[in-house]
Amino acid sequence: MKKLIFSLAAISGLAFTQSSNAQAVDYEFDTVHSQIIFKVNHLGYSNSFGKFPTFRGELTFDQEDWSNSSTSVEVKASSIDLENKKWNEHMRSADFFHVEKHPIMSFKSTKLEKTGEKEGVLHGELTILDKTQPITLDLTLNQAGIHPMSEKQHVGFSARGSIKRSEWGMEYGVPAVGDNVDIIIEVEASAK
Repeated sequence: MKKLIFSLAAISGLAFTQSSNAQAVDYEFDTVHSQIIFKVNHLGYSNSFGKFPTFRGELTFDQEDWSNSSTSVEVKASSIDLENKKWNEHMRSADFFHVEKHPIMSFKSTKLEKTGEKEGVLHGELTILDKTQPITLDLTLNQAGIHPMSEKQHVGFSARGSIKRSEWGMEYGVPAVGDNVDIIIEVEASAK
């Protein structure tokens, strides 16, 4: 009986030590398996989807204490893709993203709140057209662990949110082309 109690105490102590030694891990986005997608209403008839395939990002994630986490992302505005050449050119013009003057959009987190076992709210600052505004994204931790192929620590998140593009000065076409833009982000990242 003494041996059993000692063993249980040792296991509990080990578990506590491992938990208390947990720390934030630095990750880099795997851009092949990550996507930045948006949805906007077009003239009331349909919801159109587009994406920004060229971006880079990094994050720091502490699985034990989400508040000790952060992320930053830079997006190449001219990479916008709505799968139509004419539409893409218009979106790159001064009417929308004005990519010659504003080539980069960015997001920098300010706080991550854990709200459930795998859910949280990511607060941050989004810069479009060189104007920075606060936004929040609903975040889901998909998985964290050792990747079976790379054998490196990986983490994956899904994020969802909505913004009004006019708040960044992008007013062309409102309200015929929707002011509300839904943001859909999928991130897979590997430890540096």
